[in-house]
Amino acid sequence: MENNFNFQISELLKIFDQKQPIQKDGTFSSDLVKETSLAMADFIIEEKSSLPLLKEWLETHDFWTSPASTRFHGNTKGGLAAHSLLVTVQALRFAIPFAENFAISKRSESFPFTAEDVFIASFAHDFCKSGTYATESRKTKDFNGNWKYEPFYKTKSDLRNLGHGNESVLLLLETMPHFLKRRNVLEAISRHMGFSDLSDSDSYTYSNILQNPLVLLIQLADQTAAQWWDL
Repeated sequence: MENNFNFQISELLKIFDQKQPIQKDGTFSSDLVKETSLAMADFIIEEKSSLPLLKEWLETHDFWTSPASTRFHGNTKGGLAAHSLLVTVQALRFAIPFAENFAISKRSESFPFTAEDVFIASFAHDFCKSGTYATESRKTKDFNGNWKYEPFYKTKSDLRNLGHGNESVLLLLETMPHFLKRRNVLEAISRHMGFSDLSDSDSYTYSNILQNPLVLLIQLADQTAAQWWDL
């Protein structure tokens, strides 16, 4: 099992390294981001019948063109897909030493996870942002003091969701309902924002969630993608 886990992680990273869709300075090719993401999905997703549904969802929900935020990381066209792929790659880069360290802990047998789990939890963590931003314009002055209209992203006024992580869980289950039985993956997506996305009642049981290594892995991958790479 360990050898297969390491092999699959390495193969996924090899796909990314060969295509090089994201550069060190944070610039990216949207076409290569899409191509790389789909190649990785084709390789690792075991339930092949769900792949067409997932790909259709990504297209119809504007996943490939949406920004990752309105004014923070990835606030550009295609930023969401690039951020999601980079979080996936960060999670994969950390996954092997992370799994080796967790394997010697007393809870290792209670929370097993696979390379597919790592891929899905990281790639789907921000599904809730797909198609949630509208493009508007505001009047600003350019370098010479002349007024011009500048486009910017704004969250749609009619947006409704059940919370950042939980909404992403629901959207994943629309296309891949078999993940309903993979609670470790759903917890990782639901709690990837860490303490910043907790209600008062959630905080009482949050320590139980942190026993799941995927929760911590996706939190780490998300933070490093945004803070180290600005994406």
